[in-house]
Amino acid sequence: MSPYRVLVTGSRTWRSPTDRQTLRDALDAVHAAFPNLVVVHGACSRGADFLAQRWAEDRNRAGATITVEQHPADWDRYRRAAGFRRNAEMVATRPDLVLAFIRNGSPGATHCAGLAEKAGIPVRRWTQP
Repeated sequence: MSPYRVLVTGSRTWRSPTDRQTLRDALDAVHAAFPNLVVVHGACSRGADFLAQRWAEDRNRAGATITVEQHPADWDRYRRAAGFRRNAEMVATRPDLVLAFIRNGSPGATHCAGLAEKAGIPVRRWTQP
């Protein structure tokens, strides 16, 4: 059976203890339903991407076998468009589900979730002011 692919997108400011727990609970629920899991994220050094990476590492240390697929933005080459190009690249990998953790209307995470919805990919959103 092929792995279940979940794309995590979110604000770089998604990092409080409550935010962290919300993201971990969401990924735990997906992992419980789909143990053969690939977590796709944008490889940001803070926020939701970072928390998703840490979650996978923690679960793997506990015996899970979660694959992580990172898609860093090429800021040097694409400048201001890099994040949007990266989002399109991640959505083009056809994840089964997108988890979007959006604070203050984050343009990048909102863009990624919108692209996924247009592609017919289910999106679950958590929003914070």
